[in-house]
Amino acid sequence: MDIKDTHILNQDIIQSAPTTEPARQEFFMDRCHELIEEMIIESGHKPTFHVETFGCQMNAHDSEKLIGILLRIGYEEVATEKEADFIIYNTCTVRENANQKLYGHLGSLKKRKESNKNMLIGICGCMMQQTAVVEYIKSSFGFVDLIFGTYNFYKLAELLFYKLTETDKKTVVEVLDVPETHVENLPEKRKYSFKSGVNIMYGCNNFCTYCIVPYVRGRERSRTPEDILCEVNRLVNEGCVEIMLLGQNVNSYGINFLDESETIKAHPDYDFPDLLSDVAKIEGLKRIRFMTSHPKDLSDKLLDVIAANPKIARHIHLPVQAGSSRILKAMNRRYSKEDYLALVDKIRAKLPDVSLTTDIMVGFPGETEEDIQDTIDVIRYAKYDQAFTFIYSIRSGTPAAKMEQLPSEVVDKNFEKVLEEVRKVSAQSSSRFEGQTKSVLVESVNDHMNGYVTGRMDNNILVHFPGNEEQIGTFVDVKLDEAKGFYYLGHAV
Repeated sequence: MDIKDTHILNQDIIQSAPTTEPARQEFFMDRCHELIEEMIIESGHKPTFHVETFGCQMNAHDSEKLIGILLRIGYEEVATEKEADFIIYNTCTVRENANQKLYGHLGSLKKRKESNKNMLIGICGCMMQQTAVVEYIKSSFGFVDLIFGTYNFYKLAELLFYKLTETDKKTVVEVLDVPETHVENLPEKRKYSFKSGVNIMYGCNNFCTYCIVPYVRGRERSRTPEDILCEVNRLVNEGCVEIMLLGQNVNSYGINFLDESETIKAHPDYDFPDLLSDVAKIEGLKRIRFMTSHPKDLSDKLLDVIAANPKIARHIHLPVQAGSSRILKAMNRRYSKEDYLALVDKIRAKLPDVSLTTDIMVGFPGETEEDIQDTIDVIRYAKYDQAFTFIYSIRSGTPAAKMEQLPSEVVDKNFEKVLEEVRKVSAQSSSRFEGQTKSVLVESVNDHMNGYVTGRMDNNILVHFPGNEEQIGTFVDVKLDEAKGFYYLGHAV
């Protein structure tokens, strides 16, 4: 059920707002800006904000837009919560510890909120799509000012206007079960000026038995090729040389387009490899990444497109989750251990220099020692450059939550066993480039090594080498002198 709870003073302003997007949000950004200007005149202080982001790349991209909206309104961004007058938590709910982390943050803010009547706290993102979580926050942390979800984060300015003009102290809440509309053309502040993520689709249709994402991000919806290519062209014109195409499962791009598309009318079978090929044709764009790929949907056509386009990074993130066919079936992953290993062989045959990374879950209900050994077999066979290994976390509302859970001591023991194998294999695998010269996109000055900069090769492995701030955002050829496990030390050539 949609949750909406607002108490508005300026109904006449609300009624005068445009009804179409993004014009409606532009209207509320202007109205909020006027209110902030009045606050600055009255207090002599420019209000500050901080957005704290939990979770995935898509959350991080959403936060860039939240930040852009607040800057447009007139707030000033600060680096920490302690400095901020307005704090927004963009939440993740993939694992239970993310929930507890949020509650810890909120608990620490109660006294500060009581002593500062002008302080605002907002919460958005995946956690807020769960009715029980919203009700818990309203009852336990009644001092929170704004609650909104994944389908309407673009309405931050509108919801903030409601809060700034409300007639009482109640929390402004708007969480939707399904998207009302789709809005992309919003202000944003990118973390990097030279690279950016671009959403190509939203939601997930896979319904893995352990995963909450389809319930909080909704069903798959694809942006049109025209819309995506227009955004990539704009970003390149603004100085971006690297783009990451984002989706919960980019390989299923082409389902349920959000708008009418002449391209799709002319080419009904247009899919992710077609999109990737079109993005690669954009002049000025030097490197293209994508995330995430579901193994069951990765096609020969996609591998052929990657092989034919040097702009496309030789890196595929291919979440295996588990190595046991029995556990994979219980997870509803729709591939077996044998299917996955055959796919690894196919990828390496077509892309010999590819870097494979993965996600591995330990502790799924019913997992045995034999199942863990299957996972270790896959790690050894696939030779991942990196594996993000984590313990299964019960997510209320998912089928796996109703299964018999494993004792924590068993899970912890198995996790350490898998993690040890990951460390050993990844260190060995990622060191294979030692002595080679690779193109590195410099991202930042190194915080821990004086006189060094840090960047990434196209396979996403980090490289630290002597350099300077002027190299940030440029590609530098670097000789990889020494592999250090998950990164390299090198020197420019």
